[in-house]
Amino acid sequence: MKKIITTLATAIATLLLIGQMAWAQGKTHYVAIHVDTSNPKIQNMALNNVVNITKYWEAKGDKVVVEVVAYGPGLTMYIPGKSKVADRITTMALGMENLSFSACGNTRRKMSKKAGHEIPIMEEATVVPSGVVRLVELQEQGYAYVRP
Repeated sequence: MKKIITTLATAIATLLLIGQMAWAQGKTHYVAIHVDTSNPKIQNMALNNVVNITKYWEAKGDKVVVEVVAYGPGLTMYIPGKSKVADRITTMALGMENLSFSACGNTRRKMSKKAGHEIPIMEEATVVPSGVVRLVELQEQGYAYVRP
């Protein structure tokens, strides 16, 4: 009985130590930000969310991974010449390794068909098959969902 109690106490102490080590190393948070409007105020708010979330968690010693997913009218944020936030996206992409941008392939295809030519997307954004599906995939992977 004494051996069982000693083994159990050692196991609990080990688990507590592992837990403390994990806490000291910080946690990684995952956030998906949804943009479906061409309104530059909302697009800027989404980018502000990225900055604020990153600053908050990093100040606590944690990490954060953020993906901005745009579809529908929100895709304009990634279209050179139409985007009112292009410079900000470029700057953020260069300075924030925790950040990625996804552009809806369905929306791009429909916009391209209507325009009669391929709609360009900023090099900072990756075209995904479907923006809505991408948001679902991210949430299934444990990402928190934010819509400014």
